Amino acid sequence: MLFWTIIKVAFRSLAANKLRSVLTMLGVIIGVASVIAVAGVGSGAEEAITSDIKALGTNLLLIRPGQRDYRGISAGARQTMSLRDAQDLLALPMVEMVAPEVVSPAQVKYLNNNTRTTVSGTVATYFTVRNCGIERGRVFTEGEANGMSRVAVLGPQTAQKLFGQSDPLGQVIKINGINFRVVGVTAPKGDMGFFNPDDQVIIPLPVAMHQLFGFTSLHWINLMVRDGADIHEAEEAVIAVLRHNHRILKGEDSDFFVRNMADAIDTLASVTGAVTLLLMTVAGVSLLVGGIGIMNIMLVSVTERTREIGVRKALGARDRDIMRQFLIEALALSLSGGAAGIALGVGLIVSFNLFFREFQAVIKPISIPLAFFFAASVGIFFGWYPARKASRLDPIESLRYE
Repeated sequence: MLFWTIIKVAFRSLAANKLRSVLTMLGVIIGVASVIAVAGVGSGAEEAITSDIKALGTNLLLIRPGQRDYRGISAGARQTMSLRDAQDLLALPMVEMVAPEVVSPAQVKYLNNNTRTTVSGTVATYFTVRNCGIERGRVFTEGEANGMSRVAVLGPQTAQKLFGQSDPLGQVIKINGINFRVVGVTAPKGDMGFFNPDDQVIIPLPVAMHQLFGFTSLHWINLMVRDGADIHEAEEAVIAVLRHNHRILKGEDSDFFVRNMADAIDTLASVTGAVTLLLMTVAGVSLLVGGIGIMNIMLVSVTERTREIGVRKALGARDRDIMRQFLIEALALSLSGGAAGIALGVGLIVSFNLFFREFQAVIKPISIPLAFFFAASVGIFFGWYPARKASRLDPIESLRYE
């Protein structure tokens, strides 16, 4: 029997039972589509999270005070971080810039428009350290900060809430009833979940501490590590300086926390990768179910076509010809299901991207050949036993089968 003749006969047999063939392929279609869609959404989520953190800066250390405990209950942040800490950290050779910061929610008003947002008091280096670009206007200067000038830089979302389409530059807003002149608007960065840099007001640190809020300690110290310096060595040096300044003895817990953004990227990437792998494994169960369906239908097909197999063998078909025919039928079912599953998976990703704007799912190029490979593997693995059973049928017994 010629190979191409076997292929034609196999596809003719599948076409004779179209509905049964489609239903058999359904498990493979759903399995392949689920794997591609889950991989795409997982990759998109990982890229979105990584991009958000990278927007803060990968060579960034964030330092904040620890929590006070009263009889086992958290009672707010310790008031231990000072401007002296920031100055001493800036003196470290591997440190490029330091931006001390205080943060508090406040009511911000312009004419009849008002909003409650986050107000950050900091220094001019904050915009470089936190990778915060300026879309319109400028940042406040060191001279303005030292001179206690009441100037403010708005996040784009805050500017939209207060001014709509009007130009905010040069306008006067009120923060907790105190006048501030708008000198700039930051470039959009997107909501990061734990913090939205687009919805904030940034003002000079001395004004925030002494005139607006009356804080006596810092809430954050943002630290940029020099290019080429080892960020983990810098982290250890920062911890050593702060423990010395705060007179913390060896063996005692630190009264501050240091967050390494490079480690945060690795941690979140590993978590999202693990979740994606778990979901892909669950979706892959559909492929297994589809394979079992293929085996079941092929066994039924062998039983239904026992006389046909006997006739083919009586006319000279060899065992391997019969086995090839049934393997090709199983492979055709799985590959057709795989192709339909890939189309459905890509369609699901495109639909997801149309309806959800928080992040965009990504079609991994490697997922398509992998889907074909697994679909073919399912067809061969689950089609081998029925094909072997068909090839071993006795031609005389087959011809007698009713």
